[in-house]
Amino acid sequence: MTQLRPLRPHQTAALDGLKHSLMTGHRRPLLQAPTGAGKTVIAAHIVAGALAKHKRIAFCVPSIGLVDQTFERFRENGIDPALMGVIQADHPWKRSNAPVQIATAQTLARRDRPQTDVVVIDEAHIRFGVYEAWMTDPEWQAVPFIGLTATPWAKGLGLLFDDLIKPTSLKELIDLGHLSKFRVFAPDHPDLTGVKTVAGDYHEGQLGERMNKPVLVANIVETWLTRGEGRPTLCFATGRAHAKAIHEEFASVHVPAAYVDADTTREERETIGKQLAAGEVKVVVNIGTLTTGIDWDVRCLILARPTKSESLFVQIVGRALRTAPGKADAIILDHSDTHLRLGMVTDVDRDELDDGKPKKATGSDGEERSEPLPWECKDCHAVVPARVNTCCECGFVRKPRSHVESRDGELRELGTRKASKPVTVQDQIAAMGKTAVYGQLLFVADERGRSEGWAAHTYREIFGTWPRGLSKHTAFEPNPLMRSWLRSRDIRWAKSQKAKRASTEDTYA
Repeated sequence: MTQLRPLRPHQTAALDGLKHSLMTGHRRPLLQAPTGAGKTVIAAHIVAGALAKHKRIAFCVPSIGLVDQTFERFRENGIDPALMGVIQADHPWKRSNAPVQIATAQTLARRDRPQTDVVVIDEAHIRFGVYEAWMTDPEWQAVPFIGLTATPWAKGLGLLFDDLIKPTSLKELIDLGHLSKFRVFAPDHPDLTGVKTVAGDYHEGQLGERMNKPVLVANIVETWLTRGEGRPTLCFATGRAHAKAIHEEFASVHVPAAYVDADTTREERETIGKQLAAGEVKVVVNIGTLTTGIDWDVRCLILARPTKSESLFVQIVGRALRTAPGKADAIILDHSDTHLRLGMVTDVDRDELDDGKPKKATGSDGEERSEPLPWECKDCHAVVPARVNTCCECGFVRKPRSHVESRDGELRELGTRKASKPVTVQDQIAAMGKTAVYGQLLFVADERGRSEGWAAHTYREIFGTWPRGLSKHTAFEPNPLMRSWLRSRDIRWAKSQKAKRASTEDTYA
């Protein structure tokens, strides 16, 4: 085995979290690895760890197009090709005796289960019946099944997996520079009134009819010409007819565009990726086939496919968040209203796996949203985070709406709306995200010789809930704002204790 790639802190935290989960008795841990977290590197270390213990490992992927890609990525990350085989008829790397077997869910459904000591399921949010039957088989209960996904919010995942490990988050990776910053614009507001919901998302046929309107298609191209800056672009359409119309509209203004769907071969897809990188193609239009398994340099993304699914939303936008030389940020042109409906991708997160019980929901994956949604700047159509009142694109300042009405000559404040309270330092701490906050608190607890209980109670003081489901192996150096807040908190506590002692002394003097 060649040298494995070194790990970043969050990747080390991910592996530590998995080890701790397995050591404490869990046999179905699910690791959340956001886009850009280096899931392939983490997976290669999982495989290497199993090989070091002379264990056999089955690595399962959701489609045949990812088999060869996984094989190559493992080889690039230090796994000896001689130790890997592929469960697939007539595949050149079909070697049943190899300790590492790569297989698709479709192939496993038609064959006997491989004899293995560890099973890793990639893109575990995609629920295949063959996996569920395998994981719930009494004879396989002692065998670890490790799930990997960027979006562990699928309904009922908590019935299959028993531990959620969250070493990092999209927001944290962006703040650390491991993922690209992004800007969002909302140039269109399609009328989706009456479009049915099927399996938690819009009915594809009705959605395609509603989105494939000449005015909407023309505006996609016009917006890209004014906002896209000629950047290499992915466009997500609703169906073949919609994708064809967008493709033809770009061609009509001499913008070189390509088209990808489920029937596009791997070789064709690789060629298109190279053309996009070389600037020979500017826009690649697809209908949902490029949500996983690509690492192209995408600097602009056209979201022309409305969705209620938080998982699909995050997977789509994640295609534009990878960093690249000379890339300052990504531009998201949202022609679907999805950001205004679901929020920014950095806002979409959960601390626990879904238990399958019915919930009120804004999307197919999540619970009822309690956080405020982003707003659209009426001057430039930028999408601005909910708690920011100044548009970062044009400087427009959103004025608080007056909730006072006039009645019979007197002014009366409406009781159903409350004035927004000023943002405190604690609010700014909470905005860092639950994983980031808890990791910093764990670092300080260790630094000061305090218990994990102190970190949990301080976390509860910030968020009002306990840090359930957060790995205790995510400790990292706190930022200046966190240290300042903790210092002021300690000072307040010391002063309160001093005042309490003084009061006691006065009482008994």
